[in-house]
This record gives sequence, structure tokens and C-alpha cells, in this order.
Amino acid sequence: MSKNLIMVFTRNPELGKVKTRLAITIGNNSALKIYNYLLSHTEKVIKQIDSDKIIYYSVKVRNNDIWDDSIYKKNLQKGNDLGLKMQNAFKDAFENNYYKVIIVGSDLFDLKPEHITNAFKKLDQHDIVIGPALDGGYYLIGMNKLHSCIFKNKNWGTSTVLKDTLKDLQHLDVFLLEELNDIDTFEDLKDNKTLKELITKNE
Repeated sequence: MSKNLIMVFTRNPELGKVKTRLAITIGNNSALKIYNYLLSHTEKVIKQIDSDKIIYYSVKVRNNDIWDDSIYKKNLQKGNDLGLKMQNAFKDAFENNYYKVIIVGSDLFDLKPEHITNAFKKLDQHDIVIGPALDGGYYLIGMNKLHSCIFKNKNWGTSTVLKDTLKDLQHLDVFLLEELNDIDTFEDLKDNKTLKELITKNE
């Protein structure tokens, strides 16, 4: 078994249930198309990483989807909010004797394999690795032991998440990766030609 684990948190791709803030502007069909594109991009990136891999589904574990069952383990997210869900995933990982564990989101057009391989490498010298997002949150977090404070008392989905997280980690050695833009609103994709081409007119 690999000593490293990468976990991907994903929403089940269902019409009207994903990218709801984006859908307000472009409609549910286009929002789902964009989410499926981003999921596919994430899968291509993750597949290249030399580590164990687990996909955490929001509602129901799916077989025979874009996540090949022979490559990815599959679990259901457990907990009442995002913080608890992530904490439970990390706890399970460390209880299964993984040494370095990373979680990454599934809505990053600019995510590259190097972001993840670099995060694993930095965990040799640092306690925590964080990939900051432009919206004030983060797209990746990695650690080599469980630090539960990260997941408590946060207003998830707001612009204060990264700031509040770093405040909780002042006593630890934190490495920040390159800042990336996750796609949540039309503002996030208005300059992205590839994603804009997926928007269906007159929806």
C-alpha cells in the first residue's frame, strides 16, 4: 500500500444540485455541463499521481462513472457540514496508516499534477500544506497528522475560511501553494473561453 493518499471531494453531478451559484446566471443545464467538465479535468490530473486515491461522494457512491473502480476507492462523505466531512475523511486515512494525506476539490480548471506532487513533497518539511483559492477559501489541504482545529468553527463557503484556518495554525509550520481560482460564479469563468463555450444559449 502507498504511504500517500489523495482524497477528492465531489458532488454527485445532478441537474439543479451542482454549481448553484453559477446556475443563477447561466442556468442549470450549463452549470451541470461545466461541473462535468471540471470533474473530468480533475480525474485526468488525479490519475497521474503516484499515490492511493479515494473519491468521496456527497450523496451516493457511484460505480461505472468517470472514476475507474480499479484505480479509485470510493466512499460517502460523513458529517453534518463540510468541516466534519473533511475531518472524518482525514481521520479514516490516518487510522489506515497513511503517512501523507491530501484533499483536493473538484472545480479547478487550473489544477495541474504538479500542484499535488509538490504538496506531497512539501509535507516532508512542513506540518500542513494549503492551496489558497482566490475567493478566500482553499482548494487543497494536506497534512501528515490530524489537526482537527482546521475543521472547526468555520463559515464554510465564505471569504474568511483561509484567514480563519491560518489563524488556527499559527503554532504549526504551514506551506502555501500557488493560489488558484475555483469556479463557483459567472465572475470566475467570464474570461475562460473553454468553459464559456459550454454555456447553452436560451436555456
